[in-house]
Amino acid sequence: MGSPFQIGLLQLALDGTPEENLEKALQGVRDAAARGARLICLPELYRSPYFCQTEDPRFFDLAETAEGPSAQAFSALAAELGVVLVVPIFERRAPGLYHNSALILDADGRLAGLYRKMHIPDDPGYYEKFYFTPGDREAFAFETAVGPVGVLICWDQWFPEAARLSALQGACVVVIPTAIGWHPREKEPLGERQLDAWVTVQRGHAVANGVYLAAVNRVGRERPVPHGEGIEFWGHSFVVGPQGEMLCRAGAGAEEILLATVDPAHLEAVRRNWPFLRDRRIDAYAGLLARFLDGPRGRP
Repeated sequence: MGSPFQIGLLQLALDGTPEENLEKALQGVRDAAARGARLICLPELYRSPYFCQTEDPRFFDLAETAEGPSAQAFSALAAELGVVLVVPIFERRAPGLYHNSALILDADGRLAGLYRKMHIPDDPGYYEKFYFTPGDREAFAFETAVGPVGVLICWDQWFPEAARLSALQGACVVVIPTAIGWHPREKEPLGERQLDAWVTVQRGHAVANGVYLAAVNRVGRERPVPHGEGIEFWGHSFVVGPQGEMLCRAGAGAEEILLATVDPAHLEAVRRNWPFLRDRRIDAYAGLLARFLDGPRGRP
């Protein structure tokens, strides 16, 4: 059983150039580490505005390799500060092959793992299938200096299977870099309902799996397409405990550094009393591997 540690989330506005966003994120990591954070996470695709609001081949030029500028800068900073970092990048894996990825950098600066987003959306303003190939690795949790850390990215966070696999691979905390917000015309009629659904499902993942869960979002209205309406990213980054308890939560419009304590001993105590992993009926779940089960199966 590991020792308690502080997790830090950087809720940022990221409408600058890649160089400006990199410098802002580096300073944010320094500030979070100075306040005691030992595991620090950035928002999804931190290095640029959220370009997936349109399909434009020119945006492929924003991509970098897993050994590129982000890896070099944050690896050095992780080693300098002795912190674990989750750094989401637009990864160029090969010519014509790109991923929405996250570098997991250990406290000595080495690469502890690379997570590639598994579930890729294709919705108005979120045209990610144009840019990203789904992840093809089965790793959802990574061993680090603070313990096993699960990583999902944005759309992944809606799928109970992804959170479950993170827990089954030993994660004590699941961190979720995200870029989620409102289409301006939807905010008034649907905004509160959408935000509440996002928070509710993450709390459910934490409870059902007995893990800490941390979701970090960006803020601000971004219009990478000049004639477009843009997206208003709703912020509200948060950390919940293994019973769904809200440990900290940011506001809607401002940049913030959130801090919360992850305590493996508390996680152990919760799981002893709510032993969901013990009581799973793995012999009865074969149907989960089907796309859909046609017709009811409950007839004797």
